[in-house]
Amino acid sequence: MAFVLQNRNQETTTTTGTGTITLAGAVAGFQSFATVGNGNTTYYCITSGSAWEVGLGTYSSAGPTLARTTIYSNSLGTTAAISLTGTSNVFVTLPAEQILGNGKFLQWQSVQTSHFTAVSGYAYPVNTTSAAITVTLPASPSIGDLVAIVDYAGTWATNTAVFNPNGNKINGSATNAILATNRESVALVYIDSTQGWIPYSGFNTSTPIQSITATYLIVAGGGGGGANDGGGGGAGGLITGSTTLTTGTTYSFVVGAGGAGSTGTTSPNSGGSNGSNSTGFSLTAIGGGGGGGQGSVVGQGGGSGGGGSNSAGAGSGTSGQGFAGGTGLNSGNFPGGGGGGAGAVGGNAPSASTGGSGGAGASSSITGSAIFYGGGGGAAVITGGTAGTGGSGGGGNGGVMGAGTNGTANLGGGGGGTGGTATGNSGGSGVVILSLLTSYYTGTVTGSPTVTTSGAYTIMKFTASGSYTA
Repeated sequence: MAFVLQNRNQETTTTTGTGTITLAGAVAGFQSFATVGNGNTTYYCITSGSAWEVGLGTYSSAGPTLARTTIYSNSLGTTAAISLTGTSNVFVTLPAEQILGNGKFLQWQSVQTSHFTAVSGYAYPVNTTSAAITVTLPASPSIGDLVAIVDYAGTWATNTAVFNPNGNKINGSATNAILATNRESVALVYIDSTQGWIPYSGFNTSTPIQSITATYLIVAGGGGGGANDGGGGGAGGLITGSTTLTTGTTYSFVVGAGGAGSTGTTSPNSGGSNGSNSTGFSLTAIGGGGGGGQGSVVGQGGGSGGGGSNSAGAGSGTSGQGFAGGTGLNSGNFPGGGGGGAGAVGGNAPSASTGGSGGAGASSSITGSAIFYGGGGGAAVITGGTAGTGGSGGGGNGGVMGAGTNGTANLGGGGGGTGGTATGNSGGSGVVILSLLTSYYTGTVTGSPTVTTSGAYTIMKFTASGSYTA
């Protein structure tokens, strides 16, 4: 279906009532509506006695007929179909409502300060001083329908105006379009179902934005530390990068918990538990591996690997997310190996009296400050030795014949190993952080993230599962 506007189309009709018109042939000196084309639309006027009606009609060669699709105005002062009587004339015209510059093209409305649904033929000043505003476009537009908005207070670069296509399209895409230029004004015309609404006029304009670049950091929960001369827990896997957000789309995040430390009351024991995965943008950061326990319990593989006990091997890391754990020594003070970190392997026990240190984490400035995430847990020793320290990025310290420290929450650090029969230390929980230009931030979140700003960017820090709608 297309919109067609031609000269000198006029026919008569003997149709009565308010329904579809059956055309009876061209008036002398005029052409018939057949030149509009089957299934196409055009503007029309009907005169029936002293009554008249102007609207948008759809032509069908079967009949032939002209459906009264949209009525703009009539002699009754309404937008309803008039009732035809006798013989009436119907002809192609250009309605005043569709002519730019005659004062009736777009009717200006009052200033809008909250979300609203626009009406075709209306223009709106939009004041986003307090918050971003979504303008929902008409749900069932006709070809040639118009809507316009203007930045009332010059604040769209701070709090955007958003066009929601309401089940249709904008520039051929079914996603929202963001306007983020101060003192911008944009007028849209509805063309067809393929392209939908298209900007045709504006001031200070750029192409409406329908995708946004954002950066992310995803860290899984750290592994728990081992007991009975245990190895340190491996750090949670760490993934960082950038992605393109589609406006109007909701993105969900899962934040993984830290793994529990192993119970030290049995020998050998089960070793520390792996941390839980964190997810976002179809990516999965793998939970850190649990530290190995005394005897034959090895460190577990994970985002970063758990450190080995005094007499068992270390766990492996996940490529691109973290590193392997270190190994212990079955002599002297029976030191374990340090848990792997997001930035470095866990330390092997450097001597028979010293536990391995946790591997260093990786630094990220996504929040505006350089912070280490994903440090491995330090390993334990028995009395008289020196326990390993946790890696930078929240790794817990190992213990000397007793408890060390847990991995730091929301840094994904591995738990420290413990000596003797003390229970191993828990890994720290993970985190998901998302950063994007403040002018594109919608404020639509779940899960109560901590929201801060740094320069031109808004940062959402999810310490529990939640979502963001772009």
